[in-house]
Order: sequence, then C-alpha cells, then structure tokens
Amino acid sequence: MCGIIGINSNKPVSANIINSLKKLEYRGYDSAGMATLYNGLINEVKSEGRVENLEKNSLVQNMEGTIGIGHVRWATHGLPNSINAHPHSSQNVSVVHNGIIENSTILKKFLIGKGHKFKSQTDTEVIVHLITENLKTENIVNSIQKTLKSLHGSFALGIIFKDQPDLIVGARRGSPLAVGYGPNENYLGSDSYALKSMTNKITYLNDGEFCIIKKDYVEFFSEEGTKINKKVLELSSTEEKYDKGDYKHFMVKEIEEQPNTIKNGINEYIDMSNKDINIYNFPWRSDEISSITLIGCGTAYHSCLMAKYWFEEITSLDVNIDIASEFRYRKNRFKKDTLYVFVSQSGETADTYAALDLCKQSGVKTCAVVNVVESSIARDSEFVLPIHCGIEIGVASTKAFLGQILILYILALKLALLRKDIEKSNFDKKIDDLKNLPKLVEKTLLIDNKIQSISNTFNEAKGSMFLGRGFSYPIALEGALKLKELSYIHAEGYPAGEMKHGPLALIEEGMPVVVLAPRDNYYKKTISNMQEVIARGAKVLLITNKSKDEVISENIWEKIEVESTNEDLLPFLLTIPLQKLAYYSALKKGYDIDKPRNLAKSVTVE
Repeated sequence: MCGIIGINSNKPVSANIINSLKKLEYRGYDSAGMATLYNGLINEVKSEGRVENLEKNSLVQNMEGTIGIGHVRWATHGLPNSINAHPHSSQNVSVVHNGIIENSTILKKFLIGKGHKFKSQTDTEVIVHLITENLKTENIVNSIQKTLKSLHGSFALGIIFKDQPDLIVGARRGSPLAVGYGPNENYLGSDSYALKSMTNKITYLNDGEFCIIKKDYVEFFSEEGTKINKKVLELSSTEEKYDKGDYKHFMVKEIEEQPNTIKNGINEYIDMSNKDINIYNFPWRSDEISSITLIGCGTAYHSCLMAKYWFEEITSLDVNIDIASEFRYRKNRFKKDTLYVFVSQSGETADTYAALDLCKQSGVKTCAVVNVVESSIARDSEFVLPIHCGIEIGVASTKAFLGQILILYILALKLALLRKDIEKSNFDKKIDDLKNLPKLVEKTLLIDNKIQSISNTFNEAKGSMFLGRGFSYPIALEGALKLKELSYIHAEGYPAGEMKHGPLALIEEGMPVVVLAPRDNYYKKTISNMQEVIARGAKVLLITNKSKDEVISENIWEKIEVESTNEDLLPFLLTIPLQKLAYYSALKKGYDIDKPRNLAKSVTVE
C-alpha cells in the first residue's frame, strides 16, 4: 500500500516527482522520499510523515537531476521513520517498492553472508542488495530477471542505477504499475491518477513483466526476459481536478456529493422513459447463470452483504458472499454457471485481485464493480460495471459505498427482469422509486446539528454497538466500521436478534447503542431487541424513517428520522447518519479525518 513515481526527462524532475507524490498520498502517508541521479551519484532524500515534510526539506528544494524515483509509504516491515522510508539505496542502485517480499529474511541472511550491510528494518532493502550482487556478473536485463525470480511475494518496483544514468527499470508482480509517455520524457507510476497531470498515454504492466524506461522510448520484457510489445492506451485528455473547495475535509465533501453519486449511476444505467435498465454487452444469457458469488474487502464486503439481501429478495438466484482474503485460500468448488462479482473502489485491492485471478484460472464468469475503470480488477474481469462516483480521496469510503450498492441493486433488478423473477409492474415501480432517490438522499443529509451533539456521547464511551436486522444489518456493520476507522472508538455491528446470544453481556450503564429500525418487515422484532439493551442501561440512538406512527418504545435516548421510501432503498438513507456520526466524532477529537492512522486508500498488499 505504497505509491511509486519515476520520471526520465531532459529537464529537472524533482518538482514533478513531489507533485505526483501528493497525488499518490492516498496510498500511504507515514513517510516519503525520492532519489535522483546527478553528477554520477545517487542523491537520496527521505522524511518521516507526509509529503509536505519532504517538500520542505532544503535538500529537495535544491535537488538536481533529470531522472528520479519517488515514494510514499504505508509501513509493512519496519517502523514508519526516515530510515525505513523509501527509496533504499546502495552505492550503485536505488529502489522504491510497493508490496511485500515474503522470503526477505532468507535473502537477507544470504546477502549478509556475501558481505552486504543493511541499514533498515524493511523487506525492500534486500531487493537493493540482490540487484547490486547480481550486477557483478550480469547485465541490466539479466540482473533484473535473476532478481525477480528470487523474490517471493508481491511487488511493484522503480529502480535507478548510478552507472546507467539514462534509464529507469519498472517491474510488477501482484501490485499495480503503469508506464506513461510524454514528449522527450517517460514515466512510471502506481496508477494513472498520478501520471495524468503529465500524460494521457498509458501502458499497464501485467504480472511478471518488467520494462526499461528511457527518455525517448520504453522496452518491455516478459518474465523470461523476452522483449514484448504492449498496447498504449489513451485516457481522457482532460485531467480530472478535485479539491476540497469550501469543505474542511474531503470526507465531508464526499458525503455531501452522494446525491450526485446516485444521480450519475441512475443516469448511466437506467432508461426512465422506457422503464428499463441499460447494461450493454452483458456477455452471458440469464439462463447461463444460476448463482452469484459476491467478493470484496472492508466497506466493499459490506456492499456485497447488502447486495445478498437484494438478490435473494428480488431474484431466485443462489447467492454467496465472501471476504476476498478468505475466498482465495479456501478449497473453492468453482461452477461454470456461477457469476463471480468482485467489488472494489480502487480496483487494485490485492486480496480481491488475487481472488479474481484464481477465478480466471478456473475459467469461470467474472464481473467487476469498481470506481476506477483503468484498474487491474477492471482490466482483468470479463465484464465491468463502473460506479461513476468520481474521485474519492477520503480513506474511509462514503460515496463509493453508496455507488457500489446502487450498481449492485440495479444488477439485481436487471437479472430479476431477464429471468422473469419479478413482475413488470413491480419492476416499473422500483424504477420510479429509484428516480426519487437522489432527492431523498439530499434531504436526509440535512441532519448535521443533531448528529454533532450526539457524537459527544460516543467519544466519551469506551465502546459502542450498531444493531440492525435484514436490510439494516449490513448498514450496521458499515456504521461501526466508519466509527472505528475515523474515531478509533471500539464499535461492533451485530444482527439485532443475535444480542441475546452473547453480546448482550457487553451492555452496561450509559453505553451508546445505535439501533437501525426502519418501518420494514423487521421493525417490530428490532424494537423488541432494542428494549433488551435499554433494560440493561444502554443509551439508544434509534434511526428510523419518517412515519405517522409513533415508535412503540419508551426510554429512547435520541431518535433520528430519515426520509421514507420503499424497503429496498432505505439502506441508502440509513447510511448517511452513520457516516456523519463518524465524521463529527473524529472532528471533535481533532483527528486526521481524510487520512486515519494505520490505513491507506488503495490496499495493494495482503
């Protein structure tokens, strides 16, 4: 979960490396560094903390060189300090790395035996010394090929050499890496977002491939060291600019953008005039699919769980969900009539990509629901459903979550119609309800004052619980995750009916408990479960939807009412108060909301 940039140019590169690292900081922000070649030497500068710390370093401000590499780090091996920051360099070689080298301990012992001395605690430094060792007897291509064969694990690498002042080497296995093309300069980057300010012409490396980047051309090699040709993709020529505007944080801006997220998704996929869903070029007939397996991590996994309820409610398909990191290590029995759906905001989530790769090897049907259409998961899936929510900078996902569940709901509706699992009149009614959803989300966003005052109680508590049943259960999980991510408060999401099977023992006087109880089929049962926690002294925050009927309960601490719509769509509205609760809790604690500790936006390591 680190960011890599490399630039080979005919003019100084340090300023562009810094600007690119700022764009990559969502991938890691515990340290940053860069190295350039100048006057026959590797010039390396590293700083603990954010890219702005690196930028302020006087050595960077005076840094020369027309070829260089840079890095933002999310620590895996070694403390997040300047010594462990990348690049890591020997006298002859400098390396930036995203990924994990699983056999680093064995390689380190071998290299120490050869006389190499290590300065850091990282796994990355073994790559530096391994290349240095191999260069004693091999040329550049052979030494890189030999090094890559020795490495077990995942990596994206950017490498410069003191004795080769005209080239950068890039290599990939598992972690994403792209090459960009410009006039009299070429680039290496973890993703197109970092490169797009400099070029819209991109080539993506596939697993096992490596490349040599010169100022005026790029050579690509297979894992075996054979030269190969690669396609150049042309991205949109207009760079997508995204800043906080008048908002204090990206996260709150992205929460407020959710009506547009929903609107964009609806406009993209739904033909309102003909009451139909436009999913073009779907590569399979509906009768070729008898079951669906939904796979994701974190918030994306909660999207999958939400979709499971919809698919079961609307279609006759068998539905399974799986956490990607578990799926890939289980003994799966792949079925040709199962559609495997992979959900990821970045499209680079390492565990999800590995699960997709496993499915591809087994020759089964694969579909991606992603926000970044140029991503690895999108490129390697047979079919892609983009969520069209625009750039999301905040590490704790908000608008991407609503975008994911919207597209999964639309897919469920489309398959239900094709399979004749839903009456056309019912389908038309659900399409009409979707049309009104952006306005309902907009109205539900107007709850700030009450949420701000409520957040104090959560900040003072040692823990909290989020309860829901049916459609509300995945939202309870997501609400608890948001509070954990941003406020570092212990929070757990549970099915409300499970409380009496153990978790009720945790309830004590004054503990805040969020109960999601919309007026749906589960309402009365959920209210009964709510009474159980009230009786044990919990302070209950009830979140329900507006109704003429009074809540059939006493002793509720606080109540928030969202707008009303059909049961399918209530989860979209219930999500919003939970996002705002997490935001205001973190705001009052003075935490870094857009970049919470220990986390990164694009999770490209296992």
